[in-house]
Amino acid sequence: MASSSSATTTMTTDGRPTLRMEEVPLEESASVDSTGGHPASLSTHRAGYSKPRSPTEQSQKTDFSPRSAYVPQSPSSAQPYSTAYSGMFSTVGKPGNNDLADKSLAQDIYGAANTTLSTASQWFKRTSEPQKHLKLKRTAYLDGLRGFGALLVYILHNTGWSHGTWALTIMEAGWGWHGHYYFATAPFIRTFFSGGHLAVAVFFVISGYVLAAKPLSLIQSKETVNLADNLGSALFRRWLRLFIPVLVLTFLWMSSWHLLGFRPSVPQIPERTYLDEVWKWYCDFKNYSFIFNDSYFNAYSFHAWSIPLEFRGSIVIYTTLIAVARCNTANRLRIECALLFYFMYIVDGWYCALFIVGMLLCDLDLLAIRRELPPALKRIYTQPQWVCYILLTVALYIGNVPANSNDIMELRGTPGWYYLSFLKPQAVFNHAWFFRFWAATLLMIIIPRLGWLQSFFETPFCQYLGRISFALYLVHGPVMWSIGDRIYAAVGLARDGHDALVPAWINRFPFPNWGVTGLEVNFLASQLILFPLTLWLAEVFTRLVDEPSVKFTQWLFKTHTTPERDFLV
Repeated sequence: MASSSSATTTMTTDGRPTLRMEEVPLEESASVDSTGGHPASLSTHRAGYSKPRSPTEQSQKTDFSPRSAYVPQSPSSAQPYSTAYSGMFSTVGKPGNNDLADKSLAQDIYGAANTTLSTASQWFKRTSEPQKHLKLKRTAYLDGLRGFGALLVYILHNTGWSHGTWALTIMEAGWGWHGHYYFATAPFIRTFFSGGHLAVAVFFVISGYVLAAKPLSLIQSKETVNLADNLGSALFRRWLRLFIPVLVLTFLWMSSWHLLGFRPSVPQIPERTYLDEVWKWYCDFKNYSFIFNDSYFNAYSFHAWSIPLEFRGSIVIYTTLIAVARCNTANRLRIECALLFYFMYIVDGWYCALFIVGMLLCDLDLLAIRRELPPALKRIYTQPQWVCYILLTVALYIGNVPANSNDIMELRGTPGWYYLSFLKPQAVFNHAWFFRFWAATLLMIIIPRLGWLQSFFETPFCQYLGRISFALYLVHGPVMWSIGDRIYAAVGLARDGHDALVPAWINRFPFPNWGVTGLEVNFLASQLILFPLTLWLAEVFTRLVDEPSVKFTQWLFKTHTTPERDFLV
């Protein structure tokens, strides 16, 4: 049985961690599903609960050595709020159909409200209590980071959708843009309102890290036979793992238009018959899931734009790993840096750069665990803690770059961005992704070096969000476009199109519109129903679709392949 080097961390009597190297069987060390699965067992294992260290226990020098070789997989996340949302409302079928459907839907919503409100406190208590029988892995914070990012995506989309077109301009603009000063656009504070964009960049970096973790460990151990098997398995399962949940979600969402008989507020107009709709859905999905298609827009779930990019980035990682498998350490790192420069500064391949930087960070972390870092890089892994705080401040500032326009002159005219705008490379079309690239990279470096920040992402609530993050990303759109639209209209957040689609719901239960944008009383009141309902549906989707799809791809690979010989010889 093959084995690979692994590191375990023990605590000394004075509370300091000690890194110990030991040989771990290869089958045991490959516990992370590099194809994107993230059931709870991947981020936890049975043992006593390990309480995170308090900030006071951190030393004055920050240890830049990685905590573990492997991390949980990140599903794709969501996209920036799009102008395609606005001004595209139509009715379908006879007017009476919508009225009858709305009455039926109203009863369903009332029942859902009672259910979600009565169970919300129990759910929050369950996810907030320490898991006494589970011990978090040292890299479990990445699960929490992914889950918290999915929550930011939820906030971004719901805030923009509920407030109408004007909110798009405000949320995407910078503080002081054209003399407008909104609380939600203030530096650093805007992270909680429009940080969903930055979350997408972080998702891609995490994916690059995770996809490369096991193969890089095998490359460093020169186990090319196992490397061939690992890459073959990952590539075989990757498309299925990413697109099966999207296929199921879009089919159910499309079918609900005709089976339930109501008109959701989405850009496209439903077809006249269900069979016509199925054919349209089929044509849309086959083009959407084709890797060489120029467009990655899904007409039935336009939040899922990042899934095709996730698959393309995965192919970049797999091919790069094969290309550098025979290189020595120095040359491998040089190639990774060269690819990073190529994708960001020579061509407009920002998402490829995000995946590659994840691979590069993983390579350095694995080398640090094996104590094989090049001498020039060893000094970087021990820096004063104040350096981390400076980099964290920079990351949160540039990561929430104004993105209301691709025009660099528009950014240059925003207070606080004039000089920074000159950093944008000529190759990058959308300047926002250049700044998000560097912000996501800095966050991935900083979080494990600040104990209090890592501990936050290791909390049960963030870990729970991480487990359902893929499902939360997929289901929050349909909930927002159907039940959410009616609840927003009912509490007084009526927008263009509501008078044609949901006239009976407008101001049915009006709440005051007091508060700053994104924190109004009526918006927060609507979330008492929508947020628990969305989380519950995400949990159901995770159990019935997401996790079974991971198991299905694993079963399919095992039953349709035979062990391969070393194809790298």
